[in-house]
Amino acid sequence: MSAHSAPPDSSYGYAPTGKDNGVVKSKGRPDLHLEEGREVVPLRARKPEWLKVRSPGGPNYLRLQRLMRAQELHTVCEEAHCPNIGECWESGTATFMILGDVCTRACKYCAVAHGMPAALDLDEPRRVADSVAAMGLEHAVITSVNRDELADGGASIYAETIRAIRRRVPGCSVEVLIPDLKGNEAALRTVVEAEPEILAHNIDTVERLVRSIRPGARYWRSISLLGAVKRLDPRRLTKSAIILGMGETEEEILQSMRDLREAAVDILTLGQYLRPSAHHIPLDRWVTPEEFAHWKEVGERELGFKHVEAGPLVRSSYHAKEQARQVEAGGPGRLTEILEADPEGVVQIDPLEAKARAAMAVPAAPKLVQIGSL
Repeated sequence: MSAHSAPPDSSYGYAPTGKDNGVVKSKGRPDLHLEEGREVVPLRARKPEWLKVRSPGGPNYLRLQRLMRAQELHTVCEEAHCPNIGECWESGTATFMILGDVCTRACKYCAVAHGMPAALDLDEPRRVADSVAAMGLEHAVITSVNRDELADGGASIYAETIRAIRRRVPGCSVEVLIPDLKGNEAALRTVVEAEPEILAHNIDTVERLVRSIRPGARYWRSISLLGAVKRLDPRRLTKSAIILGMGETEEEILQSMRDLREAAVDILTLGQYLRPSAHHIPLDRWVTPEEFAHWKEVGERELGFKHVEAGPLVRSSYHAKEQARQVEAGGPGRLTEILEADPEGVVQIDPLEAKARAAMAVPAAPKLVQIGSL
């Protein structure tokens, strides 16, 4: 079965549509751990008025879409089904997704394809820089899939992309949203020394839910990674994000915000979880604009974040240019050493993915998509 022919709600597993993502696997069983008495929101439930946005399709949106296809580049705007894609692309901004479009991890809420990535594209930094120039960007945001099969997690490609943008578009600020790099401090240092204006890493959810919906991640590894950035370079702005509506409680949200401040994180974004398909974890609740406003006030006035961007449609790179221009970095916090790191030099990847990679290396039959059942 190909990625284009898999029915979106079939029992065969999740696969993105509209493009060939290589070997793609199921996201796994979509369980959501709720407190007793709480119920999930049905997949086809009508969205509240505050979540309704206009469908993309304006002239600048179409121009950028053609540019991305011509340069063979990916954006997290498309891969993660961002609701702000129309607004951002019409205003001439986009978040580039490097290191391919297939992730080695299977976060249960994420729309990005999961499986074995293709070979590393060493020309990607140049093409990203050319696209930044063609778009006339003043602030470029770079993120990526996880590449756990790489010794440095892709850090060297991040660093080269930052440098390529600086060479091609002097004066353009750069924000990077990096994976956890398995806690590898040498890899983190590679990115930090390329001097992005903002270095972000998202915890996405509260500590209790990490193991069940972010397989491969570690809660304190993610937070302490951001703390280590401040030790390596206190001038760097750091940033993280929490997605609401995945079963967390108010007390857990507040605790995660406090934990991030232990690492002296400067900027926090909070947004609404939107379930990509029946193969992702269910939605717990619609979070009101009033609740988001409450968390913004708590974060800025009580906890000391330099800036909190909070709202139903907020995503990590929302209003990123303004943050890079207006927010001033704070110094290190109490947490500056990386915790829960994987053993250095150990590439952790499951046997099924290793088998898939071996199969892809054989130039035989047309490429198929491998999809597991739920």
